[in-house]
Amino acid sequence: MVARLDAVRVDRHRITILRDLSLAIAVGEVVGVLGANGSGKSTLLEVLATLIRPTSGTVELFGRRLDAAGRRAVRPRIGLLGHTAALYDRLTLAENLRLVARLIGQPAERADAVLAEVGLERAADRLAVACSQGMRRRADLARVLLTRPGLVLLDEVHAGLDPDAVPLVDDVVRTVAGRDGAACVLVSHEPDRLAGLCDRLVRVRSGRVEVEEPT
Repeated sequence: MVARLDAVRVDRHRITILRDLSLAIAVGEVVGVLGANGSGKSTLLEVLATLIRPTSGTVELFGRRLDAAGRRAVRPRIGLLGHTAALYDRLTLAENLRLVARLIGQPAERADAVLAEVGLERAADRLAVACSQGMRRRADLARVLLTRPGLVLLDEVHAGLDPDAVPLVDDVVRTVAGRDGAACVLVSHEPDRLAGLCDRLVRVRSGRVEVEEPT
């Protein structure tokens, strides 16, 4: 099992965002998470990314319960694509990816290769601040290909992508799911985006996983 949440509750500023939420994500599984704005979808991803400590309940990732030592151990195995691209604006796309490559012990050539895989080879020398939202999204997908995380968390990843780039999401998700010991979670409020891509869909309402739907 890649992830297991049991009776997770998250309170912020005296407001309960997640309540008694339980969810298990198996190895090789692609799980789509649906729900209206404010239902708790992004907070769920932040819990899975170890960015938020639940008020109560338990979280296990890669078989480890998330105490302080567990969080440190699993974080390098998690890839989160949030609403904002994880890029340094004053570096070029190539410099951004080469920095990540250096941090994880990969050659600079590998960073250049993944930029080419997502169609950004001609924009590699462009400053991130000068890139469109769609290009920044592509660069984030390139980072996932570079770092090869065991759990990939995608929050509205299709937002801002041009139509030609949408198949890239499918390719990255299938690449992740096909690796040993890996899984993927996609959050969206558009069911059509997830149809045919996910093994199962769950719907979050008022902070709980209430409904599982076929793909």
